[in-house]
Amino acid sequence: MAINRHYSPEQVSDFAWRIPFILGGVFGLVSVYLRRFLHETPVFKELAGRKTVARELPLRTVLREHRLAGVYVALLTWVLSAAIVVVVLYTPTYLQKVHHIPAALALEANALATLTLTIGCVLVGWASDRIGTRAVMLIGWGGLLVTAYLFYTGLPGTPATLFWHYGLVGLFVGTIATVPIAGVRAFPAPVRFTGLSFAYNMSYAVFGGLTPVILTLWLQHDTMAPAHYVAALAALGFLLALWPLAARGHAMRDGVGAAGSATMSR
Repeated sequence: MAINRHYSPEQVSDFAWRIPFILGGVFGLVSVYLRRFLHETPVFKELAGRKTVARELPLRTVLREHRLAGVYVALLTWVLSAAIVVVVLYTPTYLQKVHHIPAALALEANALATLTLTIGCVLVGWASDRIGTRAVMLIGWGGLLVTAYLFYTGLPGTPATLFWHYGLVGLFVGTIATVPIAGVRAFPAPVRFTGLSFAYNMSYAVFGGLTPVILTLWLQHDTMAPAHYVAALAALGFLLALWPLAARGHAMRDGVGAAGSATMSR
């Protein structure tokens, strides 16, 4: 946003596009430094203390014994990727090319949506502790479906409606915070890292990569393609909230400190 305000399109194409990457590299080095102060979670410390070693590749265990959990997390990741890729990453370009909204205005609205997304994630985490993950998923994904149509059908609108509607849909995109909550609970501790990382990364690689292609082709026939796509995936998220794993799953210490299996409600 700042680059588009301070530099002309020619200057952005010539050199200014490099500035965000340079800043990103600096922040990356800071994150590497901060990583030194992070500590492992108690459940994995206990696993290490017990010297728990898998008798086979954890991925094989996941594929044999936790296929449904893997599918569940993969579908949730598809919903997450739709919300992020379409609403946050794709929409600024869509606003400029389809609705001819100035780049600076589109990016300012996008910055607001990113801010409300961040606030939404915090609110979702807070609400999940109080009313349960399933309830938050039902409210959040249902809200995303409604606000997606509110936002895209109102375009181009006025600058005021653009900011209000984009900020509102961004707030409901914060429902993506339920994905890691439900995903972590979907697998027992000994294979949790493998199961979650495999399902999440495979799904995001496939659907995150295909989404821009799908939208580009779809837009040739319907300018409301982003709204329909986000709404369809929000509806999928709503249905996934009804899956038993959304309300209960493996406890954080399942399979480590106690015999048998335990479940975590909410």
